[in-house]
Amino acid sequence: MSALEFYAHVATRCDVLGAGMGAHPDSWEAAVGTSFLDVPGDGLLRRDYGLVEINFAPDPQGHMSCFGFGINIRRLLYDHSPSALPAPLSREYGEFAPRVPFGELQAAVRALGHTTALDDVSRDMHRYRVSESGARIHVIADPDPYDSGDPDPAGQQVGDVWSIDVW
Repeated sequence: MSALEFYAHVATRCDVLGAGMGAHPDSWEAAVGTSFLDVPGDGLLRRDYGLVEINFAPDPQGHMSCFGFGINIRRLLYDHSPSALPAPLSREYGEFAPRVPFGELQAAVRALGHTTALDDVSRDMHRYRVSESGARIHVIADPDPYDSGDPDPAGQQVGDVWSIDVW
């Protein structure tokens, strides 16, 4: 399997190696591994795995459960440390490129029987919604939105996927 297949799976199935919405932190740990940073605050918990970031809140029984997560592809461009990519993902999907063109991800999503529709447009980002799953794909529209005149030529490009969010 490939990283592109991973991204398409997340966008259409809304899980990461079997962990998804409603899963408790221990389920995410079993799926994605033990190398993470927990950031608690205001009764919530954000678990940061580098590429994967999960948000937890207390469920009706008082246990922490996932209410949303994101795949932060942009992090792979500048963070080349082993902690940026959870080991279970690299074992399952191989190498992850630091850039993913939206057209390639859109084709992979279509191959799984889903469509994408433009959901929101801003100066620097376009957001697409995946049919049936509700996942959102954020795509770079302007890599230099503040007109600094110094965009990173090796950095994000117009049409690159910034992140995939599930809420």
